[in-house]
Amino acid sequence: MSQNLNYIIEQVGKDKGIKRDVIIDALENAVLMASRKKFGPQRLMEAHYNEEIGEVELFQFVEVVEEMEDPYTQISLDEARQLDPDSEIGDSLGVKLDTSDFGRIAAQTAKQVIIQRVRDAERDNIYNDYKDRKGEIVTGNVQRLERGNLYISLGRAEAILQSREQVRGEVYRQGDRIRAYILDVQRSSKGPQIFLSRTHPRLLIKLFDMEVPEISEGIIKVVDAAREPGERAKISVYSTNRDVDPVGACVGMRGSRVQSVVQELRGEKIDIIPYSEDIAKYVSNALAPAKISRAYIDEENRNMEIVVEDDQLSLAIGKRGQNVRLASKLTGYRIDIKSESRMQQISEEIIGGLRGIPHVGEVIARILYNEGFVSVKEIAESGAEELARLSGIGIKKAQKIVMAAREMVEVEAEGAEVDAGEDRERGSSPISDLKGVGEKTTALLMSKGIVTIWDLAKADLGFLSSIPGIGMKKAEKLVREASAFDGKAAHD
Repeated sequence: MSQNLNYIIEQVGKDKGIKRDVIIDALENAVLMASRKKFGPQRLMEAHYNEEIGEVELFQFVEVVEEMEDPYTQISLDEARQLDPDSEIGDSLGVKLDTSDFGRIAAQTAKQVIIQRVRDAERDNIYNDYKDRKGEIVTGNVQRLERGNLYISLGRAEAILQSREQVRGEVYRQGDRIRAYILDVQRSSKGPQIFLSRTHPRLLIKLFDMEVPEISEGIIKVVDAAREPGERAKISVYSTNRDVDPVGACVGMRGSRVQSVVQELRGEKIDIIPYSEDIAKYVSNALAPAKISRAYIDEENRNMEIVVEDDQLSLAIGKRGQNVRLASKLTGYRIDIKSESRMQQISEEIIGGLRGIPHVGEVIARILYNEGFVSVKEIAESGAEELARLSGIGIKKAQKIVMAAREMVEVEAEGAEVDAGEDRERGSSPISDLKGVGEKTTALLMSKGIVTIWDLAKADLGFLSSIPGIGMKKAEKLVREASAFDGKAAHD
């Protein structure tokens, strides 16, 4: 029997990956619980595992007294000296109890305690194994599908791939192999919960790390990644070694490396972007395959205006705005794309507005525009000395232009208070009141915070055109109609 118990402890430890001390502690607690079922809770008892004989021994502790009042916790001096001749009054004496005749209920209690302790220890081991593995990729097999969530067997552990972390269009059946990114590991009353993801951008980074040795060796660094799971992704890389081409290394011989990642992501298209510290160049690279003509950067607000040839506009924006959206996520800049013809139109409008300032003709208006002045307000806020430094504008002329601009701004401000109230009242109607805006378009606009016609009239065209389902033409039409909207006429 002793050999069997020692063997069981050793075998359970190997099978479950549980330390010997934990199993022995479970056995001792099980015997103690069973003894209380048999002998009652009044007695003071302890259980100890004897490794030499391979047995859990049960001891009842009693106090040696002259006159015994409680037979469960006390023993007379005469009886104590029969067990130990050296016993004295006040001593605590441990008496070994016979555990061989435990009843069925006591044995069942012991069994339940052991099972629960072993299960708890196993759960702790699983949690400790995975708590520091967040951000890694694991491979498992699909066990079952419940309420849209996939439960994945990772061997000793079970993980959850929630429906929101699954790629639309991917279908798995029981027994299918699956590779996923460990998103989080949490403790719960049911044991450790391991949450997986197939949509996280870092899954893409980790897959390239596995496929490209230069990344794991630190020669190539991955800056960031952006994904629209199941459709398209962009990943930016750079090399710490001038002799190593980062894009070529990630693509691999005849595209073997990138194809392995594409296959794992079930056909997701991947653009590998060379990173540059020059943000304009970086954004241009991110918008590939479109060719960029010019870029205007607002670093403080992390905005960028990109100008492309007319035939490159749709390519730069991408299908349903996907290309510019991914480029924006990858670089962290809000990107507004305009065509050359649109920029020409805008520049003529700006120059026309500057020509409205007294003492500003065609030539001076173009000089001001080329130097970055795009509104009367900017000129009013500048100093005459600043304008005088520009070619073709003297100090006297500059003073007259600045004074005239300031007068125009003051007049405009006085009328703005009245006009703004009227505009808001007219444009406070919901966007659904606008002619030609259906339920689908309304839902798209509202999801982006555009609730009223006033919001739509003031919306940025680049932002509107990047919303899935709304291209540049539709965005321009919406803004034009919102600006011309007459709320009273609509209600009438």
